[in-house]
Amino acid sequence: MIPVTQPFLPPKEEYEKYLDGIWKRNWLTNMGPLASQLEMELKDYLQVKHLLFVTNGTVALQMAIKALGISGEIITTPFSFVATTSCIVWEGCTPVFVDIDPKSLCIDPKKIEEAITENTSAILATHVYGNPCNVEAIEAIAKKHDLKVIYDAAHAFGVEVKGKSVFEYGDISTCSLHATKLYHSVEGGLLITKDPELLKKLASIRNFGISGFDSFSELGINGKNSEFHAAMGLANLKYVEEIHQKRKAIAQLYDRMLEGLRAVRPVWHKDSFENYAYHAIVLDSEELLLKLKAEMDKFEVFTRRYFYPSLSSALPYLPKLELPVTEDISRRVLCLPMYFDLTFEEVEFIARLMLRIQNN
Repeated sequence: MIPVTQPFLPPKEEYEKYLDGIWKRNWLTNMGPLASQLEMELKDYLQVKHLLFVTNGTVALQMAIKALGISGEIITTPFSFVATTSCIVWEGCTPVFVDIDPKSLCIDPKKIEEAITENTSAILATHVYGNPCNVEAIEAIAKKHDLKVIYDAAHAFGVEVKGKSVFEYGDISTCSLHATKLYHSVEGGLLITKDPELLKKLASIRNFGISGFDSFSELGINGKNSEFHAAMGLANLKYVEEIHQKRKAIAQLYDRMLEGLRAVRPVWHKDSFENYAYHAIVLDSEELLLKLKAEMDKFEVFTRRYFYPSLSSALPYLPKLELPVTEDISRRVLCLPMYFDLTFEEVEFIARLMLRIQNN
């Protein structure tokens, strides 16, 4: 069997060294020394000013909306994981979907301005598959209309735009450290902001809004993470470059082997480099996608229709909306197996299988 993804695990003994310290200290959660160490090391690695380690990427989005005091309408993308939208609804706001760019697959800035009303408070955009949005255009729109900007950067670990971390754009960026991501802490998330006052507020929200032994400063949530998750994050961090290089080699092999496939790859941001979080292809028809997926399943080569269906038409708690580009792309996009332990022989097998299925 070849799964669509598989978590990277460091050598077991390296993780166990961190466990020895946890046992000695008997400090298991509530942002202990390993969680604090991970925050510092990630801040240095990513070259960002302020960073918080939290429970997961979904809680990170909820905290971002709460910390910025956002209400009313939030303009967002329907081409994303469900959490991007569900967090907006969960926080009592109204998601306003706009269409995506057919090449980058990220939110189309031209559509954002058309959707702004007197009730619009913010933009929540996703760096799809780690591919940066048009951050400069979004920033200009936000400044013009006095809007907050949150980036769902769940897939964008290590991505830069013009030599600067993509996490440094917007008021707040969030990231997922879920086990399926290229860098993970089993479960976890990140909040990144340039504003020290906002960081302070987020840190308070993360710990129930507690400001002292017997006082509270604001409404909070339990957004803390454990020492066990931090230990995995620390153990994995030293392997990020190795993971990135292996994924890059896999992606390049896919591209070479699949030149004859009737498909295109998303166009990456011109001032950025791919982090190879996913290997997505957009096939020339849904019919071809369904044929490939069905036949590959028989060989236990598993792919994922990510993101399908479009959130603009799939969620029972929101009215359906027709967005032609998103609907079209979501029907034709397929993510191929991509993970550190995937062998080049397996990649060659997958590519040959796909071409044979297409041509039969």
